[in-house]
Amino acid sequence: MEKIRISKLMAEQGLCSRREADAYIERGWVRVDGIVVSELGSKAYPNQKITLEKQAQRRQTSRVTILLNKPVGYVSGQAEQGYRPAVSLIDARSQYRADKSPLRFDPAHLRGLAPAGRLDIDSQGLLVLTQDGRIARQLISEDSDIDKEYLVRVQGKISGNGLAMLNYGLSLDGKPLRPAEVEWQNADQLRFILREGKKRQIRRMCEQVGLKVIGLKRVRMGRIVLGDLPPGQWRYLKEGERFL
Repeated sequence: MEKIRISKLMAEQGLCSRREADAYIERGWVRVDGIVVSELGSKAYPNQKITLEKQAQRRQTSRVTILLNKPVGYVSGQAEQGYRPAVSLIDARSQYRADKSPLRFDPAHLRGLAPAGRLDIDSQGLLVLTQDGRIARQLISEDSDIDKEYLVRVQGKISGNGLAMLNYGLSLDGKPLRPAEVEWQNADQLRFILREGKKRQIRRMCEQVGLKVIGLKRVRMGRIVLGDLPPGQWRYLKEGERFL
């Protein structure tokens, strides 16, 4: 059995992100089989037990995750081409009045807040922004099994076997897509459930079967639903809420 960097093992085990792991190791907040590890780049066997000190655990529980109903016209990440980033919508005035979390907006909650999964500028709906590397990894790592649900309004005439191809059989960027769940909701709207998130994936899938997307809304990520959260407003992920 080969030793692996402890930070990589910690990320794989969902303890934190690799960047966070390095920070915890530097502070002496990581133990391997009960022994403190404080040297960056240290390695361990996959079957060894890795634990976090209470200081690291407290830091993790203080990190927030925000659920935003992103409107069309905002980019998910950094500002680009004159468009505002979605994080610019988050302030005290736009916090959902029915937010059941005991937390209230604090500018400190914006530090290190990053999107966990994109929504392109022409799309709307549920966008997760988090300070917690564990949640980011859970949602966007290549091996993530968390499904995402979208309502997609389309124009055009679908090809004969188009619906079957949307479910399984298409490729993007030379690689086959994972199986999806796609069905008609009504005459011009499809419901997509995906377990991956390539750039503009749904739009590009639809183009391959003769359809043009004219409206796209993400309504669910795992067990977390958009619900009645109004466009441009946000709420905190409550204690006990889980994506899986």
